Amino acid sequence: MTKNIVITVSGKGGVGKTTFSALLLQVLIKNNKNLDILVVDADPDSNLPDLLGIEVPRCDTVGGAAFSLKKQIEKGTIPPGTTKQQILESDVFKILKEEDDFDLLTMGRCEGDGCYCFPNQLLTGIVDSLSNNYNITLMDMEAGLEHLSRRTARDVDIMFIITDPSQMGIKTAERIKELTKEVNISFKKMFIVGNRFTPEMEEKLKASAKKIGIEFAGIIPQDEQISEFNFLGKPITGLKDSEAYKAVENIARKIGLVNHN
Repeated sequence: MTKNIVITVSGKGGVGKTTFSALLLQVLIKNNKNLDILVVDADPDSNLPDLLGIEVPRCDTVGGAAFSLKKQIEKGTIPPGTTKQQILESDVFKILKEEDDFDLLTMGRCEGDGCYCFPNQLLTGIVDSLSNNYNITLMDMEAGLEHLSRRTARDVDIMFIITDPSQMGIKTAERIKELTKEVNISFKKMFIVGNRFTPEMEEKLKASAKKIGIEFAGIIPQDEQISEFNFLGKPITGLKDSEAYKAVENIARKIGLVNHN
């Protein structure tokens, strides 16, 4: 795998998008050696760094950089001939967390009225530019559909839509599929993944996925190790013997993100 592959993880709130993203990252690291991976936490709640055991201060987020830029604009201290995009891009390179096996860019929140939309408008171009330097870009998106209407998920190779065992999760998956057509987002593959599903419910999810026209990728069982670590605030890195990890690895292998053993 040497191409610039962009993967996004979407779905309604509370279905386990961030947990899936963290586990998928571990799978990619384990099975794809010597590849450059960019992880983007595009959710303003910024929970992914916690699951990865990385501390990210607010000032080291895109939202924090955008707030700093907003203050510069208000004070009129932007150097002549320098664009807002150039300043934010420079700041983003400074706040990029370089870990041993991946780099992390955190969206975060921006203070002030109307400030939140500003970094989102610029994030797409910045991520597009950054992702050219990586073999894989993995984006943990915010809940719902807002990110799609703002086009921060365009030009996607693989879109995972995570659902829990609820009609609300399925309906959100259906609306995401519809909205990708409305805003002309380019993607090659779209998969639905059932999180916290029992084996008995797998066929029901397959039927629902077929009905709404999304390819079924697999299910992830309820995992007590994941629940315990989440409750205690412990990073879930290293849980390679957990049932959830094994399920995500099987999903990645099934769709060709990792090689078959």
